[in-house]
Amino acid sequence: MCPAKILVVEDEVIVARTIASQLNQLGYTVTGKASSGKAAIHLASETQPDLILMDIVIKGDIDGITTASHIHEQLDIPIIFLTAYGDEDTLERAKVT
Repeated sequence: MCPAKILVVEDEVIVARTIASQLNQLGYTVTGKASSGKAAIHLASETQPDLILMDIVIKGDIDGITTASHIHEQLDIPIIFLTAYGDEDTLERAKVT
């Protein structure tokens, strides 16, 4: 059985590297790291990961929640949100997506 392929979407370089390193050590394949919504959509289309770990607050024109919505509609890839922010509005938006 092939290891699961995971795309990491995180705009903090050190955090993205740490997550990717830990996933690799656990035997997963990291298909890439993206720091913006546009880059995440492009990499998801290009690499077809099995799962995406998505930061909610990322650089660029669209946040992680909107990016996840686009990816889900276009590619139907499961997404797990990661965030240090827990305000109610953000959590409600994430739940809907």
